[in-house]
Amino acid sequence: MKHVTNKLLMAGIAMVFLFSCQKDLTRQPDKQFSKTEARNDGTNGRLIQAKNFSSDFVVSWINQQLQMVKIPGSPGQATDRCQAYCGIALYESVVPGMPAYQSLSGQLTDFPQMPSTEPGKAYHWAASANAALAEMNRKLFPATSDANKTAMAALENSWQAIYANETDAATLQRSIAFGKEVATRVFDWAKTDGSANVNLPYVFPPGTGLPPVGTGLWVPTASTPPVGAFTYQRRKLVPGVANGTELDPPPPFSPVPGSPFYNMVKEVYDASKSPADDQKALINYFKDVPGFSPGGTYVALMAQAIENTKQTLDMAALTYVKVGLAQYDASVILFTNKYKYNLIRPVTYIKAYIDPNYSTYIPTPNHPEFPSGHSTTGGAVLGMMSNIFGENFEITLHTYDYLNYPTRSYTSFTQMLKEISASRIYSGLHYQATLDKSEAQGNKVAQNILNTIKFLKE
Repeated sequence: MKHVTNKLLMAGIAMVFLFSCQKDLTRQPDKQFSKTEARNDGTNGRLIQAKNFSSDFVVSWINQQLQMVKIPGSPGQATDRCQAYCGIALYESVVPGMPAYQSLSGQLTDFPQMPSTEPGKAYHWAASANAALAEMNRKLFPATSDANKTAMAALENSWQAIYANETDAATLQRSIAFGKEVATRVFDWAKTDGSANVNLPYVFPPGTGLPPVGTGLWVPTASTPPVGAFTYQRRKLVPGVANGTELDPPPPFSPVPGSPFYNMVKEVYDASKSPADDQKALINYFKDVPGFSPGGTYVALMAQAIENTKQTLDMAALTYVKVGLAQYDASVILFTNKYKYNLIRPVTYIKAYIDPNYSTYIPTPNHPEFPSGHSTTGGAVLGMMSNIFGENFEITLHTYDYLNYPTRSYTSFTQMLKEISASRIYSGLHYQATLDKSEAQGNKVAQNILNTIKFLKE
């Protein structure tokens, strides 16, 4: 890479990540083609495939997005929604440069036809993908801060300046236009997914705005509106993804000591009434707040895994779309189930029947207990990560270096999932039986996606 290119990269990316929530990811792309190599390719863009490009810019976009979802409730979209649609747009913007793979058109629910590349014309797939991710993030975060908007523009322009030195102007513009058109079609489809619906949830008595009331049912733990009560209206992305994800119900409610329900709650009480220092550290690492919006932990994990394994652009796109689909559909399924069962939270039961002075180490989220968001989403995402990277994957998480939390190291995705689940019982938020069932539910979501979506051409 030319010296002027290095300057462009370091100046542009450094500005973007001045306040980055991740460790520095501004290193020089190590698998890019030179300007001469790209131009000598002739007119057949398939000769330079997506696998020949670095995924460094993908990681930089993920980290920029994490910067925008650091504060839950900040302007923008839910983390799982951003993850899914950006992953789809990334994949579709480069899949024509992945000869063994095919578009998701006709496979995802109501997914439109994607644009076609021009026959016989060259494409710079990194430039296409950079344009797609920039366009998606602009559309998903229209109300983000001016500083974030400036950072996004700088990030897009910095990478585009590099690509201008790797191909001719016509190929660059053709690639950018293709990526933007993919993003536009993906976003227009995303707008119809039901996330913006304002109908009263079907589980609420009409006109009251209150959840059902009764023995053993969930009692709100905050004065704010219940979280995720409208999720059942959101379109699932993968047809049939909920098949086989039904949960065995909790034991019948009972306040009687020694009953199955009482024993289930007592287990939480014993584990959470005085958490040890190492348990508090675990709780803090996976509590989301302060930190990223719920689900951001998994996005950060994905970015670090892509970076650590030095995935090429084609594999990074495949990773992004698989993890995004798993996180999104798992979130829809779990929140739909939460308001189906409306199960009482441990803190409510414990104060009523075991210890009126009990309090949790961190606040209880304002939505029903069953299933567990962390464990269902974790089961789906980490199950998908296992499919991509292999189950016995060693990683040291740097997700919360910016909060000065000690790193956490793992040798497998199952080990990580078990710790994430354990953090929820130590924090007094979930029953162990719920965590176990939720992990299995999430794993089933990942399996259903892998069994349904055909990424490879037959």
